[in-house]
Amino acid sequence: MKIIDAPEAMRAWSLDERRQGRTVGLVPTMGALHEGHASLLRACAGQNDAKVLSIFVNPAQFAPNEDYGAYPRTFEADVRLAEEMGMDAIYAPAAKTMYAEDHSTYLEVGGVSEGLCSATRPHFFRGVATVVAKLFNAVLPHRAYFGQKDAQQCAVIRRMARDLDMGVEIVELPIVRDSDGLALSSRNAYLDPGERARALGLSRSLRAAQALLESGERNAETIAKKVREGLGEADIDYIALVDAETMTPVVRIKAPILLALAVHVGKTRLIDNLKFAPHEAANGNGPENKQRNEAKAPCC
Repeated sequence: MKIIDAPEAMRAWSLDERRQGRTVGLVPTMGALHEGHASLLRACAGQNDAKVLSIFVNPAQFAPNEDYGAYPRTFEADVRLAEEMGMDAIYAPAAKTMYAEDHSTYLEVGGVSEGLCSATRPHFFRGVATVVAKLFNAVLPHRAYFGQKDAQQCAVIRRMARDLDMGVEIVELPIVRDSDGLALSSRNAYLDPGERARALGLSRSLRAAQALLESGERNAETIAKKVREGLGEADIDYIALVDAETMTPVVRIKAPILLALAVHVGKTRLIDNLKFAPHEAANGNGPENKQRNEAKAPCC
């Protein structure tokens, strides 16, 4: 497995793979890999000939008061996992390589980047879109893999790839949860035992909301109220029901929606979500049935 730290070398490697008729898959990460990342790596390995993991803690998506300096960095363990998962290359550029001192070009993706996380982190999606575009330019992937936990980020990247004719298929895979229901995240390492117990309110609230949705409730405020009750005294950033494609708020649920929430537990900001399609639920193909079917099928 090769470790590459320069965009020119990464591009040359990928171009050589493409010339041989091989498909290139990319899993973009900030490192500190966990089983959620492993699920993306497995899918990438099963669907592509040449497999690339990128590891880059992107300063452009952190505000000055956020945890860029403290963000977990576990490069050696990440390399071991990448080898186990069958990756062929790791692209791990330094910040000074990605952003020159006079860097002044950023990408803005309108519409889907508004609301939700951008309400309190207005810098975030500009940083995400910019770094992912740079990763795509270096790796030249046919497919790129992201997790549903960052559902709005996935919508932003899909829209960017479509609008800029990037020719990259964006593959979104389901949230991976720990045995207690907490959505896996590198930032979970910040939680002490008491905070982790409080953090379980996110998944419990979403399960309660899902039960309401599957029982036929279609009023967005009623669903949001149920989630709010389940979060107790948590410091809520947002609870939102939005159209699953456009990320615009809905009042009554008629089409596929994303129920998303962000909560501060101690000093840690956690996000979680569920997707719900009313027509699939009516036909017996709702989230629970889909998850049961996916559990029976191979991941790739």
